[in-house]
Amino acid sequence: MTEKHPLASDPLTCVLSFIRTLEGGGGAEDIRPFLADEFVLVEAPHVLAPKGSTRTLEDVLSGAENSGEVVTGQRFKVNRTTCEGGRVVIEADWSATLRMDLPYWDSGEIIRARTTSVFEVSGGRILSQDSYDCYFTGG
Repeated sequence: MTEKHPLASDPLTCVLSFIRTLEGGGGAEDIRPFLADEFVLVEAPHVLAPKGSTRTLEDVLSGAENSGEVVTGQRFKVNRTTCEGGRVVIEADWSATLRMDLPYWDSGEIIRARTTSVFEVSGGRILSQDSYDCYFTGG
């Protein structure tokens, strides 16, 4: 997955290409071309991060490089997109198979979430992502 991302002609194409790269198991080298140097990911509180989190580009790239140790087979079923200027909103159903035990799930189980992310895109690069994840924990 080392093919370089050409700058997307529009924000939606950029974000959807980024998501497909994640689905394909893309690591840091694969997702880096989509992300601006000042990229920031803000996660709203959820079951795996009760206080939420804010991650820099460096944090996200490190996480991407190690994500294969946690999950495999990530899938995003994009249900709806909304675009206004450089802002792209994606509503999706996400799933992956766990490679390790996490609270509420055991290794080998499929973890699922309903997610909405708001991306800001400029110059063919993603500047920020605000993510709102709702995990299905069963019971």
